[in-house]
Amino acid sequence: MFVLLLTVLTAAGCTPGGTPTTATSTGPPGSPLAGPAAAASPASAPSSASARPSPTTGHQAKTVAARPAGNRAGRATVPVAARAAGTSHPDHVIGHGSPAGCTSAAVLHAVAAGGVTTFNCGRAPITITLTRTAKVFNAHPDVVLDGGGTVTLSGAGKRRILYQNTCDQAQGWTTAHCNDQDHPRLTVQNLTFADGNATGQRTDGGGGGAIFVRGGRVKVVNSVFIRNRCDRSGPDLGGAALRVLDQSGHRPVYVVASTFGGAAGQGGSCSNGGALSGIGVSWVILNSLFSHNQAIGDGANPQRAGTAGGGSGGAIYTDGNTYTVTLSGTRIEDNHAREGGGAVFYVSNDHTGSLTITGSTLRRNPNQGFSTRGYPGIFYLGTGSHPTVSGSSLG
Repeated sequence: MFVLLLTVLTAAGCTPGGTPTTATSTGPPGSPLAGPAAAASPASAPSSASARPSPTTGHQAKTVAARPAGNRAGRATVPVAARAAGTSHPDHVIGHGSPAGCTSAAVLHAVAAGGVTTFNCGRAPITITLTRTAKVFNAHPDVVLDGGGTVTLSGAGKRRILYQNTCDQAQGWTTAHCNDQDHPRLTVQNLTFADGNATGQRTDGGGGGAIFVRGGRVKVVNSVFIRNRCDRSGPDLGGAALRVLDQSGHRPVYVVASTFGGAAGQGGSCSNGGALSGIGVSWVILNSLFSHNQAIGDGANPQRAGTAGGGSGGAIYTDGNTYTVTLSGTRIEDNHAREGGGAVFYVSNDHTGSLTITGSTLRRNPNQGFSTRGYPGIFYLGTGSHPTVSGSSLG
């Protein structure tokens, strides 16, 4: 139901035979856009650092020095709804001051039980490798995971890390309107998600190498996503780090002061959306960094004859009807798409949605196929002929 009509790509500059050409818009020519800096106060997200582990499949990885998450130069104002959740009175504390109690079993239990979870694993960065995907049960009103800037949750390159799906009866059937359920409200903050892998997980279309969410709400604050992946092909499958379908009341997914990739070899890869992917879901992305992510599918959407489809949205892939994407104070660089939109692929099928970029930098995001003329790294199909860009640099 989410597949684009062939005429969409034809209008965007792809010939019926499937050879991409440059899409057109009435925007400025290829020089970077100039404008006044966004008048905004610094982000209100917490400034604690997040661990950056080296590849491992063991319980605890050897880690290097922690580093801060997000685009530290970002100056987008963070609304109250997008800020970190309070953790002063946690329902669960994993660990007793040392790594010994910080186990996969403890994480799986805390996520299943719901409520606010913090970690007390000692001062040094620690990686907890999950033996199974942690799954949220649908009756919980709130699920908060706060790693304190030192905890990494790893899928060991074998499994998805975190799963929430209000339409999955195995997680508790709470309403016939599962696609518009106002809970669980999932918040992940001050955490690193590493080496998640959703390959072969095709429930509700698949994707979401680190985190998959359908229904309720989800918010990401001051977190890092590295080396996550999902299926290599599929015309509408995506989100190596995060895949979101349906949000209660059509409210947006907030992503604040977070990093996706961040260095060569640390980015995510998937058929579409090397970092994020959503269908009919609005996003507000503030003071974040996307780099070295890849959309590796082949054949676009709908897929060309003889291909498996995909390859769009090197960092971000979104599709659907009436939805919006806002990027503010965000840096997107050195991502790559095999087909369209090396940085961002945005399609509103009924042309009612919009993409807005303010106070941000998008650079060095090549795509081998198609993009919107005058907006390097972006493919846009929505209200008007081009995205709304102000105070930002595109190159």
